[in-house]
Amino acid sequence: MSASPRRRHLLDAALHVIADEGLRGLTHRAVDRRAGLPEGSCSAYWRTRAALQRALTEYVAETLLGDVDELAEQLRTDCESEQESVDAALSLFLRWLDQRELLVARLELSMAATRDPGLADLLVDHRSRLVTLVEGIMTTSGKGYPRDRAEALVASYDGVLLAALLRPPAARREFLARSLELIGEQLGGRDGA
Repeated sequence: MSASPRRRHLLDAALHVIADEGLRGLTHRAVDRRAGLPEGSCSAYWRTRAALQRALTEYVAETLLGDVDELAEQLRTDCESEQESVDAALSLFLRWLDQRELLVARLELSMAATRDPGLADLLVDHRSRLVTLVEGIMTTSGKGYPRDRAEALVASYDGVLLAALLRPPAARREFLARSLELIGEQLGGRDGA
């Protein structure tokens, strides 16, 4: 999603609103206040709350997908060992945890999608693209059942990120490193292992 600087500013403000107040706090006025813009700025771009939620869902999903795409490229070109791959994923996850708003918004929007078919369609499409990226990595590794492994990896990483988000910041690195190592052993190992 290519957004103008003003739209990105408003969407970033919306991320902060959700992180601070939850999805119920996401209003045009709250976004305008958080963005430091005159009242009516947000509604000039997204007339309804549903339109704002949809735009924010696309923004969050595209941001995360772009990060994973960059990670996939890094894994293909720069990581020669399994440890380098784990370190690259760890670095990305720690960066996401430092951008708490992005993860919290994703979680809030994912929960809303269980009741909103329009949001669900967006998230299903983006998740499918994410799984396809991970599947590409699995396929080049020569391991069997790459789609199934990719689905399981994405689901596992979702859970690990949520668990890490609930930990004190000082404990996150160690937890993530160990979790990524264990997931890699279970899902990235040899067939039948």
